[in-house]
This record gives sequence, C-alpha cells and structure tokens, in this order.
Amino acid sequence: MKTTHYLTLADAEFLLDQAQKYAIEHSFNVSIAVVDATGSLLTFKRMDGAAPISATVSLEKAKCSAISHKPSKAFEDMIKNGRGGFLSISNFVGLLEGGLPIVYEGQVVGAVGVSGVQAFQDAEIAQHAIEKFLAQVN
Repeated sequence: MKTTHYLTLADAEFLLDQAQKYAIEHSFNVSIAVVDATGSLLTFKRMDGAAPISATVSLEKAKCSAISHKPSKAFEDMIKNGRGGFLSISNFVGLLEGGLPIVYEGQVVGAVGVSGVQAFQDAEIAQHAIEKFLAQVN
C-alpha cells in the first residue's frame, strides 16, 4: 500500500490567502482557484475588479494542472508549436499559462489556477502561493 497525501481545506485556504496577499501587494485583480489532485474545487475567490471570465478560466487552469500533473503553460506551448490536437479534447480546457500543480513528496496533491492579469503574472501568483505553502509544511 502507498501513502497518499492530500490537501485539507485549511491547506487550500492557506494557498488561497497567500495568492491573494501577493495579488494585493502587486495591485492585481484576479480570480484564484485551488483544486485537489482530482481537479475538484476546494477554494475559490474572485477579487474585486477581476473580470467575470477570470473566474471560469482560473478554475480550468487549476483543473488542467492537477489532472495533467503539468503547468497549464505546457499545453499552451505545445499548441503554439503546432500540436493543435489538444484543442479537440472537449473536457480538458484551461490550456493557458497560470495553472501550476502542487507537488508534495513527489505526489501531485492539487493545483492553483490564477487568471486576471498577464499570463506570466498569473503563474507568478500561483508559484508564490505554492512556495509559501511548501515552506510551511516542510
């Protein structure tokens, strides 16, 4: 039998809080989604001023990263490099930069998805939250 790690609600709320703090410090208005390893939503926040579409996009980025075990940007890059077949997968969206998997002790335990500013900034917010989370659990 293998031990499986998973995110608790407290873990997800910590990740969300860290992402929001970073966004506020940089005057970013974004939506932030935290999902578990199956891509199921644990916590979500759309900050004041964030575009309504960012709510859907942030969740889809997080789901993409959790299920694929890859940053969502990997798929954006593959599509840009001619692998358009990924666009035909109807239940796999969020193929844009800004979703990052959370890897703890070699296992993907979830993901953070952010949307609302430039794609690299979305990813920066998610990365910051994940780094803060991993620093406090290690």
